[in-house]
Amino acid sequence: MNAPSRPGGPPGQMKGDLTQGPIMRTLLMFAVPTLFANMLQSLNGTVNAIWVGRLIGEEALAATANANIVIFLMSSAAFGFGMAGTVLVGQRFGAQDIEGARRVMGTAIGFSFALILAIAALGWIFAPELLSVLATPAEAFDLALGYLRMIFVSMPVVMVSIIVSMCLRGAGDSRTPLIFMGVTVGLDILLNPLLIAGIGPFPEMGIVGSALSMVIAAVTSFAGMIAYIYLKDLPLRLRGRELAWLRPHRFELNYILTKGFPMGAQMLIMSAAGIIVVGLVNREGVLMTAAYGAAMQVFTYIQMPAMAIGGAVSAMAAQFIGAKKWHRLDEVTRAGIIVNGLMTGALTAVILLFDEPVLGLFLGPDSPAVPLARHIQFLVAWNFIFFGVTMVMTGTMRAGGAVWIPLFILAFTLYPVRLGFYYASYDWLGSDAIWWSFPVAALASLAIAYVVYYHSSWRERAMAESAEEAAEQANADGEPAGRASPTL
Repeated sequence: MNAPSRPGGPPGQMKGDLTQGPIMRTLLMFAVPTLFANMLQSLNGTVNAIWVGRLIGEEALAATANANIVIFLMSSAAFGFGMAGTVLVGQRFGAQDIEGARRVMGTAIGFSFALILAIAALGWIFAPELLSVLATPAEAFDLALGYLRMIFVSMPVVMVSIIVSMCLRGAGDSRTPLIFMGVTVGLDILLNPLLIAGIGPFPEMGIVGSALSMVIAAVTSFAGMIAYIYLKDLPLRLRGRELAWLRPHRFELNYILTKGFPMGAQMLIMSAAGIIVVGLVNREGVLMTAAYGAAMQVFTYIQMPAMAIGGAVSAMAAQFIGAKKWHRLDEVTRAGIIVNGLMTGALTAVILLFDEPVLGLFLGPDSPAVPLARHIQFLVAWNFIFFGVTMVMTGTMRAGGAVWIPLFILAFTLYPVRLGFYYASYDWLGSDAIWWSFPVAALASLAIAYVVYYHSSWRERAMAESAEEAAEQANADGEPAGRASPTL
């Protein structure tokens, strides 16, 4: 059967095919919804923290901070497996192997749900021990326990929703995840104060109400997204015999595990590096810590274009690889670098121009920490442009299965380079050694990524691995070409 055509597109062109049309325009149209989804997710966390802090108090806010550490660890695993699913779905989709893409989606969902369900059950049981390991303050312990257990209840649905969203992006659909991220955030923000304070017909539940609002929002949004996928008959929906693919298949599961682990490890390495920096900042005093905390709130938004464009480039490059258009990968990378430079550069410039009122939102306009935070931003903010270029290059390499290279680059530049610079320069730079270590590490990452991207054999290894995977898949499927016709 011929692949479904896109309205207005040439015959046989699939909806979600990122290999057709001008690369720059396609990348922009694909990356912008992902960027908005990331912004909504961050906004959700900020608003919920405000509700908890204002309606309950500092102890509750401390409780959510401790519980969020556990949530981040689980999200890192979901990100890694989801990114692996994105790449493999993209490769299959680029090859117009719709059935193969659906099989990847089924394996990713089935494996992730079973894994997270087991972790959630263990997390519920051992939540007190987890909080003890984190040295949760006694006054926040009971609040954190109730909140964390409710979060564990929501985790299977939340994590599977992330996996589904990332697989959809691999099939060239970033609009559907944005729609239902909006549903999740809208419901969560609306329900938080109602369930915390017991407004109207709702019971007063305190911090557990905040967690319950997340559960309700996640389940409602996930159910809506699944219904939408079937209503719109999106390419990755599973029907009839295809539902058997929710039981993980060996080839797809092996790919998701072997490629997903190093991708998830990148999140953990970045988190650990962030914790180390906080420790260094704490040595400079409370005022500096407050200034850094406010600056970090702003940095969260500055780095979003780089993250969104890096993910978009990875999905797009995966489709080009699946379509055997290896010669066009550099065009995708160049487009990603240009878009990142424009978006991250413009956002950085705007924030630096209006940094004082923005920082005043977090610290208060008359806080003595505001000048310190402004100084931090002027030294650090522009490094995210270089960070974004690195994300684009490593995103293309990840699409070709080169997942360990980005991990090694990140580990080397965040630890030996950044910490080495800090300790070597602290005696003459003082606290500025911390802030200069950011652009130093970003430039080192960019230099290494450039050398590896243009002067190593990652592309040849990726081509060989792609051929081996095609042969292995053909043997597993029992089909001479290893490529099933799409059944729609």
